[in-house]
Amino acid sequence: MKNLSQTRPTSTPPNRKTLKAWRHYWQDEADAAFLYRALADTESISERRDFYLRLIDVEDRHTEIWQQLLAEYGVKVGKSHPSLRARLIAWIAHHFGSSTPLSILLREEGREVKGYLNLHRESTIDSVKETALILAKEAAEHAASLSKITGKHGEPWHKTASGGLLGDVVYGFNDGLTANFGLVMGVIGAAVEPHIIMMTGVVGMIADALSMGSSGYLAAKSEQEVYDYEIGMEKEEIRLMPEVEEEELALLYEAKGIEPSQAKQMAHDVMSDPKRALDEKVKEELKIGERYTTPLKEGWITGTATAIGAFIPVAPFLILTGSAAIWTSITLSMLSHFGVGAARSVFTGRRLIRSGFDMFVVGLGIAVIGYFVGKLVEKWLF
Repeated sequence: MKNLSQTRPTSTPPNRKTLKAWRHYWQDEADAAFLYRALADTESISERRDFYLRLIDVEDRHTEIWQQLLAEYGVKVGKSHPSLRARLIAWIAHHFGSSTPLSILLREEGREVKGYLNLHRESTIDSVKETALILAKEAAEHAASLSKITGKHGEPWHKTASGGLLGDVVYGFNDGLTANFGLVMGVIGAAVEPHIIMMTGVVGMIADALSMGSSGYLAAKSEQEVYDYEIGMEKEEIRLMPEVEEEELALLYEAKGIEPSQAKQMAHDVMSDPKRALDEKVKEELKIGERYTTPLKEGWITGTATAIGAFIPVAPFLILTGSAAIWTSITLSMLSHFGVGAARSVFTGRRLIRSGFDMFVVGLGIAVIGYFVGKLVEKWLF
């Protein structure tokens, strides 16, 4: 790849906003190298580990490119260090496996493709335009390779995806915390007896957990039923019209760039085994990946995460009384809002501190609104 410092730009120097964006690219590339190292350390399959090690070399090179460009314009970044968000994702990889971090990295590569393509279009510096296009192509290649590992299809820079089961835990916890905090602040504002605050919070916790758990269960069950129906239809098509299905499979292989004669032979070999044929058609035509959970498990985990989040505003009233319980509840709830906001940054791609602060503000707004609604209810009804 061409070194950015080899071509001295003659156009107008970049402004502070542009330099800040370049520094952001530099940090993203450094984070990517750090995360691929974390995945390589935890990977037991040698082929995947070797793939991650190759990506580390590429990301390190990208980091150096941005470091050189920033230095050329007087911005010294020093040695790169992983961001808090990258450290959190690496921690998830070490403790929960690589599934969620891989999905996150796939989206990150997709964001890089979009970002570098925009930089290529908008930059007035020829060397930056040229390098941005090369980086976009390399990020697209990384995304394609990661898509194969994760079993996903399509171009990730054109779509979004959830964080999987771990994402459900975070969002379930967030829902329980936010909803029950508003409820508890409402009854605090109504100036009711402490035991009523505790009872209301516990009832709210149970109701919210059951609601979220049942919603998660029904959503997963509906999705499973749709998949089962489609797979059943595909199985019948393979049994009743194997010639047509073989031709369709060959066309799918050709769409991937395989030569027509080789694609036909591959399709013929696959269709000779009905079970293998069904698995291949499900993956290639229906785009249905491997299932990692069940509706019951997903509903139970989501409901439990919601209950844990909802329990936080109530917990102080079990061991404290009066203003001590109230202020402890508010403090714990606000800190938890910041924490869950920071955790959500893993899936949204936002900066950890910024995401945590935004959620902190949301929690503060809920507390104020809930409190004054409780005051109004007390005034009008009591």
